[in-house]
Amino acid sequence: MKSQIFLFSLLFLFAVSTSKAQPKAEDNWMQWRGPLGNGVAVKANPPVDFSETKNLKWKIAIPGRGNATPIIYEDKIVILTAVPTDPSVDPQVSPNVDHDFKVILVNRNDGSVIWEKTVATDLPQGKIHELSSWASNSPCTDGEMIYAYFGSFGLYGLDFDGNVIWKRDFGTMEKRMNFGDGASPYLYKDRLFIQWDHEGDSYIYALDKKTGEDVWKLERDEPTSWSTPFVVEANGKTQVITSGTNQIISYDYETGETIWSGKGLTQNVIPVPVYENGIVYLMSGFRGSFLKAVDLSKASGDITDSDAIIWSYDQDTPYTPTPLLMDGKLYFLRVNNGVMTCLDAKNGSVHYSKERLEGISTIFSSPSGADGKIYIAAKGICLVVKAGENFEILASNELDDDFHASPVFVDNQLFLRGFENLYCFEEE
Repeated sequence: MKSQIFLFSLLFLFAVSTSKAQPKAEDNWMQWRGPLGNGVAVKANPPVDFSETKNLKWKIAIPGRGNATPIIYEDKIVILTAVPTDPSVDPQVSPNVDHDFKVILVNRNDGSVIWEKTVATDLPQGKIHELSSWASNSPCTDGEMIYAYFGSFGLYGLDFDGNVIWKRDFGTMEKRMNFGDGASPYLYKDRLFIQWDHEGDSYIYALDKKTGEDVWKLERDEPTSWSTPFVVEANGKTQVITSGTNQIISYDYETGETIWSGKGLTQNVIPVPVYENGIVYLMSGFRGSFLKAVDLSKASGDITDSDAIIWSYDQDTPYTPTPLLMDGKLYFLRVNNGVMTCLDAKNGSVHYSKERLEGISTIFSSPSGADGKIYIAAKGICLVVKAGENFEILASNELDDDFHASPVFVDNQLFLRGFENLYCFEEE
């Protein structure tokens, strides 16, 4: 009897330890576009009405400047920022002075800083767009390691105690018009994917997440983009899907071989591919409008003029913001403007278009969704829009900050990373 109890206890402890070792993605926001990669929090129920005084759980100042969207694992928030070493320098101006590239771990319960780690100190070369930052690439995590990417300033694998376990230097990007870096790493299973598109030699990297070493590396015939790869299991294969000006390409996760490809998007590609129910959606909106829906069950070889492209849409697509894909509907903004469209994701039919988001003229963050609502953050404001076929603004929330990072949700909390502050809102 004692041996049976002992055996049961061992099995119970093993089950508990195994469950802790494998974090549930739907309970966290572990990379740029959330648990599904489409901007949606599966279980969250954030507040609709909030302000500097209403439903504000806490607010903390963030040193330096960074447009990277935060990530959240359990009770920890990861923030990236670049801080001028000269304290007299305005970080929003970002002149050519040395910068400390920092990873900051924050307790999401009270906003206290757990640790702050400078992973590199370097002198940014050249200029940067006045609306960009030297820390615009969002991090990601598997619950054991933090993967902090600063583009031209390296990729760093840290543990949750702030120790740098490994680092990679990919060189210096030559971005078009000195617009700066912006693509984020994508983490899937045991690999990290980096899309290194610029005016020099472009590549896609598949890295071992434990060491940062190449699993495979391929040349890309692409000019500058700021898009992040997206990984999906479909059509019997795990595919790494990339957007680009010259081509859209699906790479085999294991080998890097091309599964399918097609004619590219517009110039200056930024929006990330999104996926639901066997269909991937690729779009861009600089000097043109491009949106194509690709049925992955039909995609093989050159899909440019094939029936794998099941529908397309040629107006009002976004330049900077990535679309939101939620419950069979595709929501996106026009260029960098506060004008919204909602399409049926299955067939491309229009539910509504050209709906104006009052209070927003220019926007660089991406819409995020939770609990049947859409959150859209811009300068001094965060709108909450009802998800569904009919356009309705539920709330217009004024705030004392500017937002290029996208809204993030976990449980009943909403997190907004501004130019100056990190906010946590929760229903009182």
